[in-house]
Amino acid sequence: MTKDLTCGKPSKVIFTFCLPLFASVIFQQLYNIADSLVAGNFIENGESAIAAIGNSYEITLVYLAFAFGCNMGCSVIVSRFFGQKAINKAKASIYTALITTTITCLILMVLGLTLGETILRLIKTPENLLADSKLYLDIYTYGLLFVFIYNLCTGIFSAFGDSKTPFIFLAISSIANVFMDIVFVVVFQMGIAGVAWATFICQGISSILSFVIVLYRIKKLKPFENEIDTVKPFDFRLLKTMLIIAIPSILQQSFVSIGNILIQSVINSFGESTMAGYSAVIKLQNLVVTGLTTLSNGISNYTAQNLGGGKIERIRPGFISGLKLTLILIIPFSIIYFFFGKYIVQIFLKEGTSSEAIEVANNFLRIIAPFYILVATKLIADGVIRGYAKMGLFMTDTFLDLFLRVGLAFLFPYVFHLGSNGIWLSWPIGWGLSMGLAVIFYIFVTKDKNKNLYE
Repeated sequence: MTKDLTCGKPSKVIFTFCLPLFASVIFQQLYNIADSLVAGNFIENGESAIAAIGNSYEITLVYLAFAFGCNMGCSVIVSRFFGQKAINKAKASIYTALITTTITCLILMVLGLTLGETILRLIKTPENLLADSKLYLDIYTYGLLFVFIYNLCTGIFSAFGDSKTPFIFLAISSIANVFMDIVFVVVFQMGIAGVAWATFICQGISSILSFVIVLYRIKKLKPFENEIDTVKPFDFRLLKTMLIIAIPSILQQSFVSIGNILIQSVINSFGESTMAGYSAVIKLQNLVVTGLTTLSNGISNYTAQNLGGGKIERIRPGFISGLKLTLILIIPFSIIYFFFGKYIVQIFLKEGTSSEAIEVANNFLRIIAPFYILVATKLIADGVIRGYAKMGLFMTDTFLDLFLRVGLAFLFPYVFHLGSNGIWLSWPIGWGLSMGLAVIFYIFVTKDKNKNLYE
């Protein structure tokens, strides 16, 4: 199924296209939440198990940064060609992206398997957690090709206006992952390895099914009458165009992930209870932020299709509709996390877990939750900016957020003696300043009436 995002009322198009994207991320995050839930409740010394997974998790986000960049590089360009009705160029872009993504992934797998332990030591992973952290990270790395292919396929579906198919795959595989986690850990007593292998298998199945359907959809797309009926299997010119989007997206996500790793090193210095509390709660945090990032991706697809179709007047209404949708989605999260976060976090931790770990998690949510509106506005504005392919502006406001968060995370605990709460305060400050800059860039970009912004 394909959907033309250049037709219909912008608010209806945004809601029907982006809601399944957000729901997909909810299920995607279930992978990580299920891992922590099962590890915290069914593995002996659950606090240490959660801390070990949390250390590895920050490194896996660097992998996801590359997968995300490949997704966006392909998705935005294919959206533009689809909006232009240039089907053969869209197909050539997809084939080029598939080849490039596979090569990139294989390089990362070699680096990850070779340097994993070194990176874990660099972020001050305690010796008693090192073996389990490395085990989880290695198994995740073995399945990296599944992660990359699935993310690329999701980008292709989105470029064609189809947000429902990836949602269906993720919903099924995420629910299956919960049951497989329990079977591998409780029945087979595989510990952290069981959690990791369950995720590997479920991601593999959803990746293969997505890939098969993408190939089927591509085969069904027919060129328009004015197109030459030939498709290059690899096009260096299209690769260059995609890299204009992909490289800044990879750098943005990579530096954000590296920033999180640096912040993790500060958290590790506060001891195992703080590590466990943060590891339990960061999955809840990423549930919201990753969901908003996916909505931002949807806004990029919407913007790119309408630019390709020459319908610039639809972009601002799409931006406003995107903001309304994010408000509807995040206000319940803000309320629930702020008032009931302490009880939610205890689901991930065994009875008897230190009260300090629970208090750390609760403080994090109470500091962060009221400010989700800031990051929501920033990411929706970023979606429009990226859809316009103004990647320099996109990176500028993102790096402002990153540098502030990392710098303040080191400054507040040690210089102002605010303890771990000082780390959490760096998030809303970074979000607020980068949001202001993103909105200014959005206003600047949407004043450009040039219809050939990609040429």
